[in-house]
Amino acid sequence: MNIIIIEDEKPSARRLQRMLESLGLKTETMLHSVEESINWFQNNEHPDLIFLDIQLSDGLSFEIFEAIKIKSAIIFTTAYDEYALQAFKLNSIDYLLKPIDEDELQKAVNQYKEQTPAQKAVTLDFDDIKKLLVNPIDREYKKRFSVKVGQHLKLINIDDIECFYSENKGTYLHTTEGRNYLLDTTLEHLEDELEPHTFFRINRKFFVNINAIKDMVSYTNSRLQIKLKSYSDQDVIVARERVKDFKSWLE
Repeated sequence: MNIIIIEDEKPSARRLQRMLESLGLKTETMLHSVEESINWFQNNEHPDLIFLDIQLSDGLSFEIFEAIKIKSAIIFTTAYDEYALQAFKLNSIDYLLKPIDEDELQKAVNQYKEQTPAQKAVTLDFDDIKKLLVNPIDREYKKRFSVKVGQHLKLINIDDIECFYSENKGTYLHTTEGRNYLLDTTLEHLEDELEPHTFFRINRKFFVNINAIKDMVSYTNSRLQIKLKSYSDQDVIVARERVKDFKSWLE
């Protein structure tokens, strides 16, 4: 299997390369920009599989496909973006949310291997995806969650939630009143239900509400520590791979 990685953040590209090697897969090439990718595709045989980030150092990766007709299968490796993820689900082999989880990577690779050659030759309509990104379709996000309190159900408005987090295989929400409630869902499902301008997934375990952030301080290994208004059960850390996107989200 011939694999290439297109990713502008070289540490992220190297990490993905190591993860693929642990699965017995060799990466032939790593590309880091739109211009470099176009030049490479013009002069090389196209690979079987591309791991593709959407935002590169010199533009959106869509520009590659506008310049070159590519029939390779694609697995997106992307930071959290609600509209992009909705589009990718319809058009690609799979997408992997950064920071990439080893189990999710294995599942995506297995999904690629199980597909027929005809299915692997995916044709992506990038114009339609770009329209979703620039002019996202109006949609309804969750306005409240129901939680079980004893034998009763309690409704909690989305504005009263500071964060969502996972702990001991459970998913919880934390309210502005300082209460924690167990949810019958996962953080992965919440990705499609939370308004992306209000909630951001800072790492594998946390979504935070922008209105609940009290302070932000530098943390080890180029990370950020978030101080929320009432939540203090554990450290709330922005993963190093998410810091750049987190700062953009704040603005």
